[in-house]
Amino acid sequence: MNYDLRGKPPAIPVGSLVLVTGINGYIGAHVADQLLQAGYRVRGTVRDEIKGARVRDLFAEKYGQDCIEIATVADMVQPGAYDEACKGISRRASSVLDSHPPTGVSGVAHVASDMTIAPDPNKVVSGVVAAAMGAASAAAKEASVKRFVYTSSSTAIANAKPNVEHSISVSQWNDEAVADAWAPPPYPPERGFSVYAASKVQAEQALRKFVAEQTPGFALNVILPNFNFGPILTDKHRASSGQAVKFIYETGQLNPYFVQMILPQWMVDVRDTARLHVAALIDPEVENQRILAMAHPFNWNDVLACLRKLDPSRALPDDVEGLGRDLRKLDNGPGEEMLKRFGRKGWTTFEESIKANVGL
Repeated sequence: MNYDLRGKPPAIPVGSLVLVTGINGYIGAHVADQLLQAGYRVRGTVRDEIKGARVRDLFAEKYGQDCIEIATVADMVQPGAYDEACKGISRRASSVLDSHPPTGVSGVAHVASDMTIAPDPNKVVSGVVAAAMGAASAAAKEASVKRFVYTSSSTAIANAKPNVEHSISVSQWNDEAVADAWAPPPYPPERGFSVYAASKVQAEQALRKFVAEQTPGFALNVILPNFNFGPILTDKHRASSGQAVKFIYETGQLNPYFVQMILPQWMVDVRDTARLHVAALIDPEVENQRILAMAHPFNWNDVLACLRKLDPSRALPDDVEGLGRDLRKLDNGPGEEMLKRFGRKGWTTFEESIKANVGL
């Protein structure tokens, strides 16, 4: 265990099994990696066996065959999709179980989501809510589950608005995005980001209502990251936001889509996002909390400047005029304090994250 629990036992036993949905994704893979480093075993869900084999090979090589299990969930939206994945252990594993033999899944990190940025809320929002509720319902059926962590987004609180000074806090909801997402059709492509934000808002609200009404045996915590940079564990995995910097570095081009759709906002290293998931799973003092994962504000010119510094010989695009800045004020101290309890100085720096993202 590499997290300071301040003399208290962890909320879930070391060596027990944690379910990570969407383990083949950028954040999901890192959540699994950090859990394995902390001495937990992981069962991850994927949509098909080919993706599952890739994940299993990655982590089995690093941590051993007995530390990782894969469960196929072909359609997370279907009722009962996660029921089998949440059930007891399919096999006993390694020495970590000798002193802490768990009887089933002890925690759930629900990371999987619809990342298509599609503009139809009837498909995206409804599906994301159904998947989150399915995961929570499956977890509630298992008495062994003591923690449930949901991967939300800072967009569930507020949109980035370049050059506009305003404050945000974890008490807010992005009602503006919800209204825009559910406005009458047609559904133009640019509505996709509002639909994504609305899916996170309404899934989290549904989870909170479920916990309040059903009083399951687990505590709910929510991680709200902004744009993730940082290392890609393997090129065989989807890397979503992690691909953006890699694309710039490898091609020497700045995709106009990045500039148009990914406005100046805040970033966080994907490893820090994953560490916060682990803290939210294991820290007995962290219950029913929303935790911001927002480390540093950035725009694409910052990314280009950092890449030029790291590799002066690399041909890179010129700066983009008129990008603006994210001027939001926020309190990211609680997340930073959790990172310090991992023995870290705080948030991973912007330069460290970019450097790791491109493999330098």
